Amino acid sequence: MLRRYERVLLFSDKQMVIFDIGSAYTKYGYANEATPRGMVRTETICSETKQIRKIYDYRDTEDLYQLLVEFFHCLFFRYVVITPKDARIMILESCLTPSQFRETLAKVLFRHFEIGSLTFLSSHLATISTLGTNTALVLDVGYKEATLIPIYEGVPILKAWQALPLAGEAVHMHLMKCLKEISPNVNITEKLVEDIKVRTCFVTTLERSIKLGTEDAPKPPPMVAYHGVKNIIIPGEVREKAFEILWERDNDNLSIPTMILDAILKCPIDTRRTLAENIILIGGTTMAKGFVSRLKSELLALLKSNLYSEKLKIQVFKFHTAPSKPNCTAWLGGAIFGTVDLRLRCITKENFLKSNRVPDWTSLVDNQRQDLAACEL
Repeated sequence: MLRRYERVLLFSDKQMVIFDIGSAYTKYGYANEATPRGMVRTETICSETKQIRKIYDYRDTEDLYQLLVEFFHCLFFRYVVITPKDARIMILESCLTPSQFRETLAKVLFRHFEIGSLTFLSSHLATISTLGTNTALVLDVGYKEATLIPIYEGVPILKAWQALPLAGEAVHMHLMKCLKEISPNVNITEKLVEDIKVRTCFVTTLERSIKLGTEDAPKPPPMVAYHGVKNIIIPGEVREKAFEILWERDNDNLSIPTMILDAILKCPIDTRRTLAENIILIGGTTMAKGFVSRLKSELLALLKSNLYSEKLKIQVFKFHTAPSKPNCTAWLGGAIFGTVDLRLRCITKENFLKSNRVPDWTSLVDNQRQDLAACEL
């Protein structure tokens, strides 16, 4: 049995380090492993204010640069425990990640920590590698937003992408408002709300949801006592309604179920049935009790409504079960890709310091340059 420092020395020079930087949590570990080594909050102590700040709540590029330096210093030397110089790093990112963030991240890793190579990989593409299929409709419901990208035969259908600010943060804000009304004398923090949500709340069924707030409203579930720093009584009505904000349609008639149907409608007609039968859910919010069954019921109900009955002729929706927890599926996909030599998608330190830019793999300009270089060789 190898000790911890012996395992680090053994693996650090051979394996790629995988980081999945989410809005709320960051997963880290090595390629070719089944699970992340650990998970930490995507936040750090600001060197100026000495207060804890979330990485994605940056003011400008300089502020983001400093936050990323502090954050990765902690990751490298406290959690992953490797020397970052000349290390091989893979970053899992959303296709909708701002260019400012990825370019600043590359500067931090190459210029400050002097890593050897960096690979950016779409979290949606990484996800399907865990299924052994090239076609899937990937719905990521994390902390900040829900994003959806259909992938057919390994190619993302970018014209059909969907995104809505309906995720964990929206649930937290709604639950925090309710808890402050129940216990006005208790300091309700977001960490406390998250723990209460995970331990006591659930997604109710569509049948009960329709009746909530009406004269025929069903009897609410029992209240429970949350034993933390202070004891808080959580009413059954609050437990049941915590996730309802994810299913309520806004003024544009949009919600998480409509995201899926709208995305399928924007895809070529010959791909729609295949995508509907290959849905995979990732992100921590999808792990809520009752989420999957509620989503299925909402989709089938919408198909019968006037909005979609004439547009979509789909009868069945099928969901994949990934070989990992939904919040770690993208990381696992990155760990699989990390075992493959992806030289065309790898940014070396020499190339970055020479060009001072991060190639955009969705741009024809960068792809053409690669093709020409390959032809010359």
